[in-house]
Amino acid sequence: MEQNSPVLPSKGGTATIPVMTDQVLPRTVPVIALLTDFGLQDGYVGVMKGVILSICPTAQIIDISHHIAPQDIRQGAYVLMTAYRYMPAGTIFAGVVDPGVGTSRKPIAVQTNQGIFIGPDNGLFSYVFGQVEVQQAVALQNRQYHLQGISTTFHGRDIFSPVAAHLANGVPLDQIGPALNKSFEKLPLPLLQIEDDHVRGEVLYIDHFGNVVTSIGRLVWGSDDMLQLHPQFGGTAFSERVTVAPFFAEAATVEIAGQSFAPLGLSYMGTQKGSILPLINSAGQLELAVNQGSAAEKLGVHIGDPVILRTG
Repeated sequence: MEQNSPVLPSKGGTATIPVMTDQVLPRTVPVIALLTDFGLQDGYVGVMKGVILSICPTAQIIDISHHIAPQDIRQGAYVLMTAYRYMPAGTIFAGVVDPGVGTSRKPIAVQTNQGIFIGPDNGLFSYVFGQVEVQQAVALQNRQYHLQGISTTFHGRDIFSPVAAHLANGVPLDQIGPALNKSFEKLPLPLLQIEDDHVRGEVLYIDHFGNVVTSIGRLVWGSDDMLQLHPQFGGTAFSERVTVAPFFAEAATVEIAGQSFAPLGLSYMGTQKGSILPLINSAGQLELAVNQGSAAEKLGVHIGDPVILRTG
């Protein structure tokens, strides 16, 4: 039995999860992966887990992140996009970055070829849905699978957690609520403009190290230190995006905050301590980093600031 492994770019090859089919046993323990902006100081995450385990005691819960910036749907969408492919097959994802909780926005559950995604229809899943096959979608309207006395401010506890747990127990998706079409709320795509000798992007994400992740990706290492851009963002569907002709990494220059940086490095230690270097991160995105420091602070950049990759 063969299984596709997640593939991401890395120097000298690709990063994959090895599949040893002669040693793998069927997985019967349901996995629920959580992503929220709740943080861990308060009890919200613990309450969600308690609800899940009360309904499905056998569930294994994975915390993707609970430190998404408050109400930052795009940050949540990016983090989920970089993480989902590394979860076990059949994972149930519960995403709660939900500034519109209690309003008319729809709570949804969506079956894909990478698992089931549960959360608000507010764009949180739009980057993932651009990469996976959406197979079935329902609105979470069957109150039999909710907690009693639903709060207008905590659907993570009262709707998303119990629905995830019931699905983990084997409840069919079509019992959770009525079918939806496959048209969901979408976030505006990050800037990615491809020209003859350069690519324009923007700062997409800043992690807690201060690494500055840009919208320019996915960049894949080839032979002879060549790079090729397979755009993850742009004005067309993911499956329709053309690749960019390979270019030499040594000839590339990155322009940001009125400064230029070259060449593209291979690791965070690829320059002197405290110096800025551009590199390709583990998700295949162009990134600016500082050896043992914060590139965001050193450059003074913010989400949405422009960046240019000159390819020759």
